[in-house]
Amino acid sequence: MTTMPRGVEPNGQRTGSLREVLFIFLRLGVTCFGGPIAHIGYFRDEFVVRRQWLDEHAYADVVALCQFLPGPASSQVGFSLGLMRAGYLGGLAAWTGFTLPSALALVLFAYSASALGGPSGIGLLHGLKLVAVAIVAHAVWGMARTLCPDRTRASIAVVTALIVLFSTSPFAQVAAIAVEGVAGLWFCRAVPPSASGHVTVPVSRRAGVIALALFLALLVGLPFSVVMEHQREFHCSMPSIGRVRSCSAVAMWYCHCCARPS
Repeated sequence: MTTMPRGVEPNGQRTGSLREVLFIFLRLGVTCFGGPIAHIGYFRDEFVVRRQWLDEHAYADVVALCQFLPGPASSQVGFSLGLMRAGYLGGLAAWTGFTLPSALALVLFAYSASALGGPSGIGLLHGLKLVAVAIVAHAVWGMARTLCPDRTRASIAVVTALIVLFSTSPFAQVAAIAVEGVAGLWFCRAVPPSASGHVTVPVSRRAGVIALALFLALLVGLPFSVVMEHQREFHCSMPSIGRVRSCSAVAMWYCHCCARPS
């Protein structure tokens, strides 16, 4: 009988404690800067390169899935990493630790934004923008070396980026995903599949089906409820309009009768 190292499941997937996940993401939430793309780069450096919670290709799969879903990709990637590391509570701890510092900093910045006037405040904001550009560029370059290692995949990425940047249509991102998928199937047929580490997600099939059903219900139900609410308000206003018209007609008839000579 072989003994597995502490923190490693029989399938090779490492596990961690809730405290570990919370403190790591809390530190990242305090120090990360630059937006979702930069956050994804920070996550790669922390969990792929440094801590080796998962390998490059598994992390790319997680990022691709979270980019496909609506919402901020960095929060979804962080929740997914916490979920894979310490279960449901780990996902909640990762989301809380990473999101709460940013939310508090945003509130404090909003209250103090009026004090950032003048040349000093403008220079500070401009410097923050420059730092954000540098961080995002560093994150994109670091992931590009892993996800686009050859000329074919780099060309597909560049063409896709150009479609998104120079198109004003709201369907540009969907079209870019479709073009990228078709180009990958056609031009990357000869590329051997990459060896990816096995990633275990502690979510049962039943829980996944329930979550997907809830997501679809909200996706369809919320717009439908808004439309129904507008229709209800419109129909409720119809009787009042009718009463106004009736009262106006009665008033006009009364005035007409009073004005007739006896």
